Amino acid sequence: PVSPQLADSEFSPVFRLLTIFAYGTYADYLAEAANLPPLTEAQKNKLRHLSVVTLAAKIKVVALFFLEFSFHWDYLMLVTIMFPQCIPYSVLLEQLQLKNVRQLEDLVIEAVYADVLRGSLDQRNQRLEVDYSIGRDIRREELSTITRTLQEWCQGCEVVLSGIEEQVSRANQHKEQQLALKQQIESEVANLKKTIKVTTAAAAAATSQDPEQHLTELREPAPGTNQRQASKKTSKAKGLRGSAKIWSKSN
Repeated sequence: PVSPQLADSEFSPVFRLLTIFAYGTYADYLAEAANLPPLTEAQKNKLRHLSVVTLAAKIKVVALFFLEFSFHWDYLMLVTIMFPQCIPYSVLLEQLQLKNVRQLEDLVIEAVYADVLRGSLDQRNQRLEVDYSIGRDIRREELSTITRTLQEWCQGCEVVLSGIEEQVSRANQHKEQQLALKQQIESEVANLKKTIKVTTAAAAAATSQDPEQHLTELREPAPGTNQRQASKKTSKAKGLRGSAKIWSKSN
């Protein structure tokens, strides 16, 4: 018979045990152990492994951070950070019905080698950090929740996409403004150069000089300026030496 028919047949305990392995946990089995077939140690460990997967899925933490930056324009960045699922040893010992930490750590190591989960044992903080775990079967009543979650995720993606398009538009607008400002500055510099050139040419024409020669004279000092300054320094030095001689004779 097919599985739904097993629920109402003489094989109903087997069917119930099958559903526990598909969806349930070791604690669910212990609650109904009197009405279910007994399990071997290997089967118990397998169900314990699946129970750890269920516990990890229940405490999954996903954090979304909106980081805002400002550099001539504002834009938002959506960052998704997935934190490892941390399960305390105390919870695992209770749910898996293990006697001590040594048994628990051996069970987790077996699960890691079986590729049921990936993570690390934090013995200092007495917890299991799960980075990855396999997926389990889905109940029919959970389909509506999954559908709603996916719809919310799609809506979030649309919001993020809309925000990105808006920021791209603002960035392009800022770029155009900067290009217009650059062209304005270049135009003003060119006009200023023309004004200086015209002014220089007019001043040179007033003195009947070549404009380039006039600019050179404006930059360089007059020919006799350096000689006058040198003669002043020489006469001052001679005066100091003469006064020194007079002072020595008087002594």
